[in-house]
Amino acid sequence: MSTASQTTTTTSGYFSIDGLSIEYRKIEATERWAPTLVFLHEGLGSVGLWRDFPDRLCAATGCGALIYSRQGHGSSTPLPRNAAGEIDPDAEYLKREADEMLPKVMDAAGIDRAILVGHSDGGSIALMMAATNPHRVIGCIVEAPHVMVEEITVKGIRRASRAYSSGDLRDGLAKYHKDPEGIFMRWYRTWTNPGFAAWNIYNRLPHIRCPILGIQGEEDQYGSFSQLTTIRDSVAGPVEMQGLKRCGHTPHGEYPELVMESILKFLPLCR
Repeated sequence: MSTASQTTTTTSGYFSIDGLSIEYRKIEATERWAPTLVFLHEGLGSVGLWRDFPDRLCAATGCGALIYSRQGHGSSTPLPRNAAGEIDPDAEYLKREADEMLPKVMDAAGIDRAILVGHSDGGSIALMMAATNPHRVIGCIVEAPHVMVEEITVKGIRRASRAYSSGDLRDGLAKYHKDPEGIFMRWYRTWTNPGFAAWNIYNRLPHIRCPILGIQGEEDQYGSFSQLTTIRDSVAGPVEMQGLKRCGHTPHGEYPELVMESILKFLPLCR
């Protein structure tokens, strides 16, 4: 894997999938043999909120990449609302994204096999996809993934709700999303719903055989290191784990150089 910085070529647009318009950005590989990275954003994320991290990682590795915004996120088709104009909780959204949408997005992009790079909700989606479509996933890089609901997760989301109500978080999300209220309310109402407290992906983990790199901030307000140890103790493939001191929920944003260094060391395991 090349470690020299290279100039990358990017394209952007929209995939039409099942009547939905899905925003994407592609980065062309600069090494013909390099794998493709598929970036899966967090619960309030989008193409734009990855900022320049995918570009820097691709420049350092020679890999190509696909970054896309799930329905409701970025400038993709907004989430549907009920008759009262509200967003309902959706306990199946992670499963639907992993089992239905991600394979279709990869098909639309012409990607047969990839390394999945998932952050938070995106990490959960990556792991679920690796379990059910092992022939399409050669490795998983997961930052702050959720494999179960923890008390710290719900408390963190309730704090985020107060920040949203005050306007600070809402204004920040409005810079990156066509419908910031839609994605926030779906995220908040799903994860704080008492019926969602037992959600987990325990039954999928033993089916994962590809290499996994798990990265967790030690000051993550939405999850603990137990998420990574559960992955390590449950999957059938090799797992490398990294805890970052003085780091919150977004390792690639807070410590991009450390995260890139870990990924560079991990990529040769993915074949």
